[in-house]
Amino acid sequence: MVEFHERNGLLSPLQAALLRVVPRLPGPAAWGRPLYRLWCCSGQDPRRWVGSKSPASKEKPPGTETEKFQMVYRFDAIRAFGYLSQLKVAQTALTVVALPPGLYWYSQGLMTFNSLCLVGGIAGFALAMLCWMSYFFRRLVGILYVNESGTVLRVAHLTFWGWRQDTYCPVADVVPMTETKDRPQELFVRIQQYSGKQTFYLTLRYGRVLDRERFMQVFGMLDTLK
Repeated sequence: MVEFHERNGLLSPLQAALLRVVPRLPGPAAWGRPLYRLWCCSGQDPRRWVGSKSPASKEKPPGTETEKFQMVYRFDAIRAFGYLSQLKVAQTALTVVALPPGLYWYSQGLMTFNSLCLVGGIAGFALAMLCWMSYFFRRLVGILYVNESGTVLRVAHLTFWGWRQDTYCPVADVVPMTETKDRPQELFVRIQQYSGKQTFYLTLRYGRVLDRERFMQVFGMLDTLK
């Protein structure tokens, strides 16, 4: 097409040279292809974790790398608990950082002993509350998944810093709620394991069971579950 217009005198030599170069330059669609292939090969949606920290997860059990996990339970308020955990970490850090200046001011006679004891008491209380809240928040279940074959339970919970972490538990190792003293009507019920590993807490009162059949395959028949 360029040669046709050039032979008929419709294009100047400069315009013809520009038209020969432009088609060879990659357009916006070509610029996005390498990134698109990267996400397609990894099997992840690039918009999934936009604006948030990617969840840390422990290694998947062998044989489940290609399996899909079905969401069976969700606690929508887990995000608010994550923000609260991060706020508590920041508040405790600020409180502890204020202790060394207090010691310096006391040595210089700028602070009384009672004021120093008050600052130390606040810092100690903040640390104790952080340990207690972290112990609970790290075991509070946000989302539960079960793989297609029904052999692995994936628990999404919080880390010490308030970020998401996924832990994988064999379904055969999970103690059904029908074998425990916990009742579905209680505020929190425990997810225990026969091996005695980590124990998690979930609330059936404020959480939502999305797949009742799969949920009961893991935790047993719950006649009072709504």
